[in-house]
Amino acid sequence: MIEDDDQPVVAPRPVQLGTDLELRLAGADDVEAMRDVEVDAGRRFRDLPGGLAEIADDDPPAVDVLLANIDNGTAWVVVDRATGAVLGYALASMLDDEAHLDQLSVRESAGRRGIGSALVEAACAWAVSLGFSAITLTTFRDVAFNGPVYARMGFVELAPVDLGPELQLLRDLEQDIGLDVAPRVAMRRRLTGA
Repeated sequence: MIEDDDQPVVAPRPVQLGTDLELRLAGADDVEAMRDVEVDAGRRFRDLPGGLAEIADDDPPAVDVLLANIDNGTAWVVVDRATGAVLGYALASMLDDEAHLDQLSVRESAGRRGIGSALVEAACAWAVSLGFSAITLTTFRDVAFNGPVYARMGFVELAPVDLGPELQLLRDLEQDIGLDVAPRVAMRRRLTGA
């Protein structure tokens, strides 16, 4: 992968959640709640223009996919301390010798409370703990709660020539399954502490 010397290097930043919320590694007993969060979060796409309504009807991640991430220690949840309800989750993996944020979903009713940011930073901290110097993701460039949010968190859009072979395969798969209904991009955040 081509290193972009102009891209800022950003250390993971702990996000202060309210005392009513807890960020932790996901467990097997969280799987159905994580799937429910995905369905709920997808509903935000229903009213967006440009064919994005189809996203609202996508199936949540398969149980075996979530369990594999849980077993690997690459699944995090934010829960309501009082009720135990899962309000958001994130999944990560490795692509092209870099960390990759596979999925981030937050219940619509729990938005704007720092949950998504806390989950991104947890994935970044995991990446740094393993010695990775960057984390990548794919997202919708122009959806207000996607690309612009990640850009504010230090992610920079990658040109197609800058994609490693595994990230390119992921982008090809996204196109093959029809996820490119709106401009979709790969982004990367360089990390310090690695």
